[in-house]
Amino acid sequence: MGLRDLVVLLDGSPRDEAKLNVAVRLAQLHDAHLTGLCPLELLLPADMSFALGGYPDLWALPEFAKQVESQAKTKAALVEVDFREALRRNNVRGEWVFDTGALIPAVTHRALATDLVVLGQSDPDNPPPAVARTLIQDVLLTAGRPVLLIPYAGRFETVGDNVLVGWTRTRESARAVHDALPLMGSTAKVTVLTVETSRTEANTDPLPTADIAEHLARHGLEVSAARTVVSDGLSPADALLDYASDIGADLLVVGGYGHSRTREMILGGVTRDLLRHMTVPVLMSH
Repeated sequence: MGLRDLVVLLDGSPRDEAKLNVAVRLAQLHDAHLTGLCPLELLLPADMSFALGGYPDLWALPEFAKQVESQAKTKAALVEVDFREALRRNNVRGEWVFDTGALIPAVTHRALATDLVVLGQSDPDNPPPAVARTLIQDVLLTAGRPVLLIPYAGRFETVGDNVLVGWTRTRESARAVHDALPLMGSTAKVTVLTVETSRTEANTDPLPTADIAEHLARHGLEVSAARTVVSDGLSPADALLDYASDIGADLLVVGGYGHSRTREMILGGVTRDLLRHMTVPVLMSH
């Protein structure tokens, strides 16, 4: 089954174009409906949002509230123009949603009823408002939908032609692989890689990716199974990204791991490092 309903989160940042380009191409490929979601809270400057957390009484001042709302609406209108033009230019069906509610519920509400959510990696040079600093984690844990993360640097003309799967025998990893199947075309090349942290671990299983590689091959995909053992000083996330670069992957598929299901969860090390250092689009599921 292909993708039929996509959501792309837009915030007026310089990386909106990259996110939108990927989302539009996927919508074209799958003849899918594309929703451009622009929550008001994402349009607040990062420093002002932080200040408001300490001075909520500012919101009680009518002049201040009107000014913030007016600035957000003006910015959103510009984002909407670009979104609608992208739909028109590429003959893609879709809708625009400017949501004035709380950020996490607004995004989760839309994510629950879609096939895929396209988000951007946090850009250290353009930090998000404080309320959005755990947005990716919150969506992963609460929406039950796969998230496609677009790096804050680089251009990505294809997504899903050459796929690297970071495989572990876990529920999250299996979920991510199957959520990624619609992105893998009939001519896609797929590499299933397991990253091991010691030679001892590597010797316990001849080829831990063999089962999932055979399963994907039954879907008609060209699949190869691989393993790598990380050396001292190289993190598993870096090993995945290095391997993705070596094979020219245009999509990395991994499970999203957390040590807690609360909003204050601490992400597993691999997931956290990938969120910081990704150089290729990453599909995550939890």
